[in-house]
Amino acid sequence: MDAPHVNVRRPALLFARQFLANPRRIGSLIPSSRPLVSRMLAGVDWTQVETAVEFGPGTGVVTRALLARMRPDARLIAFEINPAFATYLARSIADPRLLVLPVSAEQVAEHVPGGCDVAISSLPFSIMPREVRGRILAATASVLNPGAPLIGYQYSPAFLAELRGAYPDVGVRFEPRNWPPAFVFTARK
Repeated sequence: MDAPHVNVRRPALLFARQFLANPRRIGSLIPSSRPLVSRMLAGVDWTQVETAVEFGPGTGVVTRALLARMRPDARLIAFEINPAFATYLARSIADPRLLVLPVSAEQVAEHVPGGCDVAISSLPFSIMPREVRGRILAATASVLNPGAPLIGYQYSPAFLAELRGAYPDVGVRFEPRNWPPAFVFTARK
C-alpha cells in the first residue's frame, strides 16, 4: 500500500483537513496548545521513564514535547490509526526513540509486552463508541507498570465518570488556555 501524500511543512493544514474529513475520529479542528501539552506532561518524572506510549499523536505536537523530556535511552511507542498522520510523523520526526505503529490503541498490550511507565492520550474518548473506549482503557491498564499514569484530556467532563469506573485513582485539572478548553486527567490503576 502506498503512503498517502503529506506535506511535512504544513502540519496545521494537514490536521484541519483530517478533522474535516472525519471529525468523529479527530475530535478537534486544531492541535493541542502548548499550555495544554505542558499541563499534561508536568507531573511526570521523565528521568524514570524508560518506555512511554502515546495514543493519537496526530501531527506530533505532544510527541515532540514527549521526546524533548525523555531520556536518550527511553523509547516512545505511538499508536496512530490515521494513515496521513502516521506517514507525517514518520517523515517529520527523525528520532530513533520513536516507533509509530499504524494500529489502534486497543492493541497496546500486543505491542508493549514489557509494560510502560506512562501512557499519554490525545484520543477523543468522549465521542468514540463505548465498547472501543472500554477496550482501550482495559488494554492500557494491562500494560501500565505499578504506579504508572494514563494522562490525557477531553473537552467534556462526561467521560470522567466512566474513567473513574475503570481506574480507582483519577485526578482532573482544567486547562482554559486551549481551544476548546480542556479537562486534563491523570488516572492510575
